[in-house]
Amino acid sequence: MIAQANKLKDKILDIKYGRVKAGLKLGIPDIDEHIRFKKNLLIAIGHANVGKTTTLIYFYVLWAKMHGLKFLIWSSENSPESIMRKIIEFKMGRPIQESTDDAISNAVDWSNKHFKIIDVEDMYTYKALLKEAQAIKDAWDYDGLLIDPYNSLAKDPSILKMVGNAHEYDYQVLTELRIFTKSNNVQVCVNAHGVTSALRQVHYSGHEYEGLTRPLAMSDAEGGSKISSRADDIWTIHRYVQHNTEWTYTHIHVLKIKETETGARPTSYEEPLKLKMSQNNVGFEFLGRDILHSKKADVTEILKF
Repeated sequence: MIAQANKLKDKILDIKYGRVKAGLKLGIPDIDEHIRFKKNLLIAIGHANVGKTTTLIYFYVLWAKMHGLKFLIWSSENSPESIMRKIIEFKMGRPIQESTDDAISNAVDWSNKHFKIIDVEDMYTYKALLKEAQAIKDAWDYDGLLIDPYNSLAKDPSILKMVGNAHEYDYQVLTELRIFTKSNNVQVCVNAHGVTSALRQVHYSGHEYEGLTRPLAMSDAEGGSKISSRADDIWTIHRYVQHNTEWTYTHIHVLKIKETETGARPTSYEEPLKLKMSQNNVGFEFLGRDILHSKKADVTEILKF
């Protein structure tokens, strides 16, 4: 189908006059400058065991609480109860061991309004996952889908045979994920690991984190150039797990924002957003404040930084 000139002109004028709908903010300028919720294909890359899933779910809880959004989670490496526990602990701001049964029950009820978790008992291909995700979307109008992680999806033999090799297969998958975002007006977030060789790449002598494994670049992700070319937005989530004091900080490097007209831009080189894990790992702090549970006065102070 050929795009109609008049419709294209209208969209161009919308950009010129600032009528394009911006991605959703959190109300913290330093974060909003780089991160917005958009209904597109977001790929989050990072080494194993740096807290990618935890960080993504935390942002989902933020967006659910602040904007009433709803999310569908497919996670083959985490049980539904472990994901639910993380959601409600983020919501409550305290571990379940320190919470009353009533508080837990209320948090579970809230979670059930904003989150659905697919119970992964069998192998899924991307086709099977999208088919189930579509059926759930038709019954429960969610705003975002998390695929966690990409490499745990089984390859569909019929598609692999059709495209000829694993390289083209990944292109096919990512293209269909982008189509799914547009046809359903949702964000699809894909959690992806790095290639093995990236684990051996450390910071140079004299660097602040000398000798520690460096964050993934786009080229370090499994799939390499496919990731950078097909994704709309790309984050690297990193944590220096072997650092004596800074192992509690999660670094978010925003590597790509395809449409800056709708808000956000990449972070500067080696100047990521740094979120500090709160006590008991039930949330994050930014600029010394609990992002989710700060009182209104505290949020105002954050905005002054």
